[in-house]
Amino acid sequence: MKTHMDALETRAPEQREAALLAALPVQIAHAQKNTSAFAESLKGINPADITSRSALAKLPVIRKHELQEQQKASRAKGGSVFGGFSAVAYGKHMPRLFSSPGPIYEPEGARADYWRMARAISAAGFKSGELIHNCFSYHFTPAGSMMETGAHALGCTVFAGGIGQTEQQVQAMAELQPAGYIGTPSFLKIILEKAAEMGVALPSVKKALVSGEAFPPSLRDWMTAQGVHAYQCYATADVGLIAYETSARQGLVLDEGVIVEIVRPGTGDPVAEGEVGELVITSLNPDYPLIRFGTGDLSAILAGSCPTGRTNQRIKGWMGRADQTTKVRGMFVHPGQVAEVVKRFPAVLKARLVVQGEMANDSMTLHAETASNSGTEALKAQIAEAIRDITKLRSEVLLVAPGSLTNDGKVIEDARSYQ
Repeated sequence: MKTHMDALETRAPEQREAALLAALPVQIAHAQKNTSAFAESLKGINPADITSRSALAKLPVIRKHELQEQQKASRAKGGSVFGGFSAVAYGKHMPRLFSSPGPIYEPEGARADYWRMARAISAAGFKSGELIHNCFSYHFTPAGSMMETGAHALGCTVFAGGIGQTEQQVQAMAELQPAGYIGTPSFLKIILEKAAEMGVALPSVKKALVSGEAFPPSLRDWMTAQGVHAYQCYATADVGLIAYETSARQGLVLDEGVIVEIVRPGTGDPVAEGEVGELVITSLNPDYPLIRFGTGDLSAILAGSCPTGRTNQRIKGWMGRADQTTKVRGMFVHPGQVAEVVKRFPAVLKARLVVQGEMANDSMTLHAETASNSGTEALKAQIAEAIRDITKLRSEVLLVAPGSLTNDGKVIEDARSYQ
């Protein structure tokens, strides 16, 4: 029985890393030449110099809100709806385009499995020649097309179920006998409950690939009890597939077509392996070559490799949002400002700004990990002054031992009472 989609999944990690880093300068040169956005943001960068992760980490991060702002500004001037990020234009090289909330517009290129979803569908157990019931939306957002093009690349037939019309979904499943379901986990639960209510058996639906929502173990176990083995994947409309679950159910394995970094929220600085931070993705897609795209999602790299034999790195999955911007006494405080404070003091290893009290009567305390207790009062005073300089707000400073702060990616913790 075939357990991997192709040999890329089981190649030596050193071989994969060499291939990714060889493709990186080529992609950067392509982006500079074919997109006005990266021609500007990477101006003066020699692609031949970007052949390591440390070199990549020096390039600017483009975050989702910046992508949205550049698209909006470009449209206002009568320019590209994609803000200069797309390397392809309307026509045969862009059969579809989609809109995500914002709005942010995303192109879909013409090549097979454009979003690279076949790998996740294969890992969920689907095989060539099977029928898949696809309940992702086919309107505005690309989710339906993402899954359909991946299924086609795998050799599967797709029933375009879309969302809603639960009774009709049950009827179609009963009559068409699909091998499994693709869609959100919550809608699959609704369908299975409706089928039970209607007294309709769905014996063919034995597997599922779910995404777009949290998929807690309790829901996974409930589906298993119904005879459906469901696996999750993590993808975005901007870069396609990022990571996917396997039968080992130990984190999500990274896709072969992206370079993934975990950075400290509000910065572009990579964190140590295992530390929670923001997922930053460099896509090797030539049509939409996003370089260091900040997803705004938190995760962490898992140590070791997948028990299924797949050798790529794994992430823990979605662990929350990286944008922890909050308003304190009428002023916005950003994770990047906390990072700027930390950079001013080599003695500070890590920090978290905790906002407490009640709205309009709140206070800030910076919890800073330091390796030494010497000169603590002077250091606290200097840090407090830096906070006021950067944020224009007063803050208490609490020095704590290394490892004291929870590894959850939080740079700003809003602990205020909103009652």
